[in-house]
Amino acid sequence: MKKHNFHMVENSPWPILVSFAVLFTALGGVMYMHFLNQGLTILLCSLGILVVMMNFWFRDVVREGTFLKEHSEKVMLAIRFGFLLFIVSEVMFFFSFFWAFFHSSLAPSFEIGSVWPPFGMQVFSPWEIPLLNTVILLSSGATITLVHMAILANNRNLAIEGFIATLALAILFTGIQMYEYFQSPFSFSDGIYGSVFFMMTGFHGIHVIIGTIFILVQLFRYLAYHFTKKNHFGFEAAAWYWHFVDVVWLFLFVSIYIWGNWTSN
Repeated sequence: MKKHNFHMVENSPWPILVSFAVLFTALGGVMYMHFLNQGLTILLCSLGILVVMMNFWFRDVVREGTFLKEHSEKVMLAIRFGFLLFIVSEVMFFFSFFWAFFHSSLAPSFEIGSVWPPFGMQVFSPWEIPLLNTVILLSSGATITLVHMAILANNRNLAIEGFIATLALAILFTGIQMYEYFQSPFSFSDGIYGSVFFMMTGFHGIHVIIGTIFILVQLFRYLAYHFTKKNHFGFEAAAWYWHFVDVVWLFLFVSIYIWGNWTSN
């Protein structure tokens, strides 16, 4: 009989398998970007294996916490701190890109005309597609907050409607972002401006897609009655992640689209 409040995790193959899948996904991505043979094949196969392995891993975690009741209050506190540290690591990830942006824009080099945006660069107006996407993403932040309030109030219909609205807004944001990319007058290879723009907005877009999947999984779990008004951390984690994505986009919108394009507007 267990005489402590901690969860002694059983042996699992998923951490090491996920680690190798991440490794080969990175290798495949590097090979593909350097036009090496089989780079795209390795990337796609590794990415597929990564998704499958993570599905099995999270399935075990959900089973331990929801059905086996292995997650005590102390365990849940540790999980919360762990997820917060994960978000902090994501903050530092984007911080590196903002550093590159401000390093290049605050003191533009002679090679790009000593101005920012670089001389001759045609850029996006912040008051068209970027502003529309900002409104959409902030609206999705409001709807996911509505879902949280509905869960706490045991209002199941309102929670489901909020989930659907959030997912619809997230998909709409991604679609409009892709449209903006196709309409872009510059490319990733067009100097420092193109590189920084597509790296920052592209990685944000990847996080939006991950967050959309995260929320979709929580909708399925909610429909399966995994959550109660007192125990719904899976949803809380998804909401935290989504609000993080919202905040990053606000910084992107203000820094890249408004301030970064000030001299061209």
